[in-house]
Amino acid sequence: MTTFLEQSKSLALLIVEKAKVRKGLWLGVAIFFVFQLYFVRELLAAELLFALGFAVLFSLVTLAYMVGSLGERGLDYAEVGVRVIGDSARRGFSALEEISRKQFRHPRSESAQ
Repeated sequence: MTTFLEQSKSLALLIVEKAKVRKGLWLGVAIFFVFQLYFVRELLAAELLFALGFAVLFSLVTLAYMVGSLGERGLDYAEVGVRVIGDSARRGFSALEEISRKQFRHPRSESAQ
């Protein structure tokens, strides 16, 4: 009694000997059998999962970089704004100092005497 593998080998040899089979057909059959193997399918699935994981990781790193870049740019804009506000406050404070040095009443007014 022959096994299934021996029967399929003999059938394949008969087909090859009796008819000329194109190389493309053999390539297609070989690819079909390779993809049917459990181990290869598992490796392909694992590779796809790793690719998906790396894509997610790449997206997170890119997002973190963009947030950091925008934060730096925002700090640059904030620094310019703080400088403008500081200059305005400094000018206002010096103007208040000038006003406070002056007397509110004329020295020869009635209430000052």
